Amino acid sequence: MATELKHLLPMTDALQLGERLKSAGATLSQAAWQRALGADFEQLGLMDRGHRLCVVLRQFLPGDFRQAAPLLVQTMGRPMGLDPRGEPVAPGDVASSFYHLPHSMYIAEHGLAHLTEAMQAQHALTQRFTAEFSLRPFLQQHTQATLAHLAQWASDPNAHVRRAVSEATRPRLPWAARLPDFVRDPSPVLPLLAQLRDDSSSYVRRSVANHLNDIGKDHPELLTGTARQWLDDAPVPASRQALLRHALRTAIKRGDAQALALFGHGQPSELQIQGTKITPSKVRIGDSLTLHCTLYNPTAQAASALADWRVFYVKANGTLSPKVFKGSTLQIGAYGHGVLEKTLSLRQMSTRTHHPGRHTVEIVLNGHAHSIGHFDLHP
Repeated sequence: MATELKHLLPMTDALQLGERLKSAGATLSQAAWQRALGADFEQLGLMDRGHRLCVVLRQFLPGDFRQAAPLLVQTMGRPMGLDPRGEPVAPGDVASSFYHLPHSMYIAEHGLAHLTEAMQAQHALTQRFTAEFSLRPFLQQHTQATLAHLAQWASDPNAHVRRAVSEATRPRLPWAARLPDFVRDPSPVLPLLAQLRDDSSSYVRRSVANHLNDIGKDHPELLTGTARQWLDDAPVPASRQALLRHALRTAIKRGDAQALALFGHGQPSELQIQGTKITPSKVRIGDSLTLHCTLYNPTAQAASALADWRVFYVKANGTLSPKVFKGSTLQIGAYGHGVLEKTLSLRQMSTRTHHPGRHTVEIVLNGHAHSIGHFDLHP
């Protein structure tokens, strides 16, 4: 059974925060701290626990944020490490990095009038948890000053700090309020992303790719133009090409001709569909089926295509909704054949509810769709 989110910030962490605050020099007793937590603390959800601890911190920290911030930093756990690929590794001195959720809330709520001290605290925070949420109020209220700090962070020796530059400025960051100014005009952030595009950490580069993907949802031509510019440099590192493929994934899925052309797939593929099969063609919710497509190259030279699957799912109201599944880049020699296959699960998921009805399937080659048939889904 999955762990409830609230257990990511357990009572043991709440008590540990009080102990560390006292060790940092704050005047408090453990009994007073526990009373302030409230008898209902363990009934609260994750975010409510974070908010409760933020209120409690306000009670025991100095009223002046400039004095409170250094004490708050002293209560933080050890910084996260990085594995050889540049992916984060938890230090293990707290039950979960969500121990730092109240730190994030406190800085966002009480630090806005003291930018320098708040940015110093967030520099420490992002090495242990994340500052992408606490930075957003500063980007909204102190845009230019915060961007100036982030420009310095972009060359920080710590990858967690560098990643925060990209992640915090994402216009459509999941689970966060949008940044309307950057949704309208993301150009102020592009120089920061350019600084990070060849970062040594895959953790940082993936954030840059996701940020660019966000930009492309509102400004598709700006995304493809930026990608084209980044690909014009010679030589282009393989890591940057991979970053841009990930950044353009949504554009490629919707068949954006400019995005496809950047990777040599802007023209209709010469490959021909010789045979298709959906097995079985009648299935029940909870089962799975196999999609099969045989392709033929009728030319005297090798040919390739960027191939995706598109499944039109039946919605509750009986209409169809397309979902694109990433396929692969297929290369077939002269007069040769190639096969594409995909196993499609029809289990009910938290992200997709299946409904009975006739579902249609397409294979998409270089952005051009070809029907391969349908399957009937039963209760």
